[in-house]
Amino acid sequence: SPPQALSMNEQQQITDDISKLTILHEIALNSDFKLQAASFSPKSLENRVKETLHKAFWDSLEEQLSASPPDYTRAIQLLQEIKEALLSLLLPQHNQLRSQIDEALDMELIRQEAEHGALDIHGLTVYVLGTMARLCAPIRDEEVRGLQSLTDPAQLLREIFRVLGLMKMDMLNFTIQSLRTHLQDHTVQYERKKFQELLDKLPNSLDRTREWLCKAAAEVSVSSSQLPPHLAASGSPAAHSPGAVSSSTTVPSLTSVLNRGYMNLLCWEPGQKEYPETLFMDQARLQEVQAQVNQLTIIAAVLLVTSGMCGSTLCGSPGFVARLKRVTKVLLEGLSCTRYEEALEDISNQVLQEVSRTLSQLGYAAFTTDKCASLKGQIKSIADKGNAVRHVVAQRIHSFLSLFISPDGQKSQKDFPKGLDPIQEELLEVGRRFGSVIHHNR
Repeated sequence: SPPQALSMNEQQQITDDISKLTILHEIALNSDFKLQAASFSPKSLENRVKETLHKAFWDSLEEQLSASPPDYTRAIQLLQEIKEALLSLLLPQHNQLRSQIDEALDMELIRQEAEHGALDIHGLTVYVLGTMARLCAPIRDEEVRGLQSLTDPAQLLREIFRVLGLMKMDMLNFTIQSLRTHLQDHTVQYERKKFQELLDKLPNSLDRTREWLCKAAAEVSVSSSQLPPHLAASGSPAAHSPGAVSSSTTVPSLTSVLNRGYMNLLCWEPGQKEYPETLFMDQARLQEVQAQVNQLTIIAAVLLVTSGMCGSTLCGSPGFVARLKRVTKVLLEGLSCTRYEEALEDISNQVLQEVSRTLSQLGYAAFTTDKCASLKGQIKSIADKGNAVRHVVAQRIHSFLSLFISPDGQKSQKDFPKGLDPIQEELLEVGRRFGSVIHHNR
């Protein structure tokens, strides 16, 4: 159907729905999720406007409190907001403290005292600081104590307001973490419902997802056609692995298509095409996993090549493999896969230095010039995606990671790929992260 024009209200509603969906999705998948206070670039127009308005307000407050007699109009506004902020920090069981705050910051009484020139700003701020000290998280103790040394009432009220803002953010993040397990139990149903509502409003918005799944289905069909008929029709693991079909026909199962599609995300070519719309919220997470997989592939390939050239005696030397792994990881850190060639040049030089040093320590003869050149050349050739060692390592890593996303896959120690023991800890962590994202999206 032709796209329908959306009204401004409809567009705003869609934007709001996506924003809520994104926040809930982030809470469910990111254990370190925290709300942050809004911040603008120091030179931005938004920041200049904010600073101008804030300065005008606080200058006006200072002027009012310095007048003779003092004008408490803005101070009363602030005390009202401070009271509301303190009440918002209370838990349901804080009934007694709630009553104390209502009594100590009785706004009607404060207004009457201000009209008669009897308002005790100092006494009120002392009470507020004491209450803040009781309610704040330990990380804010020092800041609250620092407020007690301020004597200028306008500056003190300003700083109280600032620290209360931080405390409110702390409470929000504490609440999010407390409810996170509960949210995780319900977020899939909520996301599915909201996604369907968005799809009803934007029925033509899944072109990239359709393209992604069609490509996966085509690949699965080709893979299944290459299986022997008895395997394609059987219940063997080969028939149900990513890329296989559930029957002897060429129609792939939904599970096999999804598995292939999810695994294809680990080979996504950056900058060439857009991510599937259904995975936009996890694009950064998945690209980070992809970058880690690429890095681990290079590290494992370097270690395998070096092991093949140096033999078990040298590689069995205490700390030798760990040192090679560490230096390789450092030299690859933060690099895109397009820059591996120059990194592998440096890596090959470092490997040769480590090999020479270890040979000398063990009392063995140094490598010949030809053997050094051969080792260096084999390491540098890993930059080529068609390199045999790199290809085998990548296949083993991808096969292992497929266990983490398969609904009935069993990931265990016995499944760990041969030859990849040096990266076992990192690969298991990547698998857990990848599996977490995929199972939620599935």
